[in-house]
Amino acid sequence: MSLLLCFALLLLAAVLLSSLAHRTILSTAVLFLAAGFVLGDGMTGVISLTPDDPTVKLLAELALFAVLFTDGMKVGWPQLRTAWRLPGRALGWGMPLTLAVTALAAHFIVGLDWPESLLIGAVLAPTDPVFASALVGNEKVPPRLRHLLNVESGVNDGIALPFVMVFLAVSAGSDDLHLGALALELLVGLLIGVGVPWLALRLERLRFFAASTQYEPLNGLAIGMVVLALSYALHGNLFIAAFTAGITVATFGPRQRQAFEHFGELGAELLKLAALLVFGVLISPAFLGEISWTGWLFVAVAIFLARPVALWFSFLGAGLNLREQAAAMWFGPKGFASVVYGLIVLKSGIAEADLLFHLIAGAIVVSILLHSSTDVVVARWFDDSAETPAWHRRVRRLTGRR
Repeated sequence: MSLLLCFALLLLAAVLLSSLAHRTILSTAVLFLAAGFVLGDGMTGVISLTPDDPTVKLLAELALFAVLFTDGMKVGWPQLRTAWRLPGRALGWGMPLTLAVTALAAHFIVGLDWPESLLIGAVLAPTDPVFASALVGNEKVPPRLRHLLNVESGVNDGIALPFVMVFLAVSAGSDDLHLGALALELLVGLLIGVGVPWLALRLERLRFFAASTQYEPLNGLAIGMVVLALSYALHGNLFIAAFTAGITVATFGPRQRQAFEHFGELGAELLKLAALLVFGVLISPAFLGEISWTGWLFVAVAIFLARPVALWFSFLGAGLNLREQAAAMWFGPKGFASVVYGLIVLKSGIAEADLLFHLIAGAIVVSILLHSSTDVVVARWFDDSAETPAWHRRVRRLTGRR
């Protein structure tokens, strides 16, 4: 009951502060994360949760399912074919390189074995546009940069998932390595994610079936719930099913996607905020104090070096100016998908699960605080009409010439 009451009060506060948050460095996501940190057992003890609590697992699964389903709807094949050049570079080159640099840091700085190093690299590779919302949603920012960040963050959660599952299976050791079962789980999830939406959309085109205007936004919700239920029943991978279902709806049902878009985004946002609150509860000053200095050095490399180096290499010859490339390199926030993947690692039972979760949590916390507080500042960098200091105008003229 305390969790529900705290979430309701925080949600009301987030709604009342949402307009201010769009104009300043204030972030509703940071509000929920910080509130969980303060309300958890490590501080005030108002909310008492442990990683083994069923609420944590259920909420994390539902939230990531909703996020991947709505993310998939943003990237139907028609959209990908028409504007794939820059996102393709970020996903095809940038994401694997980010994973590799992060894995190298984990191996040589923290001393993790290669399977665990690759696992933490896969967990921290996805990005989240929520923590750079002022940049993605600001019309002063060049459209190609906004499209790049939006498509990349919408796709990379689903792309990272198979790597997380495979590296997690390898980290479990040869006795527990069941790649055949894992492949079957992913395949079943893929078939459910494609088959259920395709059949539902085909049925709606029959003359006996048609959704009324009032119920049309619920069409996407109904499809998502059927995909979720079948994935549980047939032991398919929930997250692959969610992501492919979203892409299938976007590809074969553009009208249904448009009707569901706003409703689905709000639902996914509610679940994300609830999961961030729970994630904050699991972190405490003592928890963060358990991270060694080498762990914090790894966090710094993962945030300040891994993505910038990967994106710099990926966009060589892409035609982005210095401002656009710098913004793309910086805004790689470790967001909600990394939170859930980190919880999956924690509950996996592998030998280094606790150490990995500490490193993942430290990187996520630092990333959320840094990226969500600098998105407005960088967005103003692209606003030539805004009042800016003289030194800022000189830098902007210099980067414009370059």
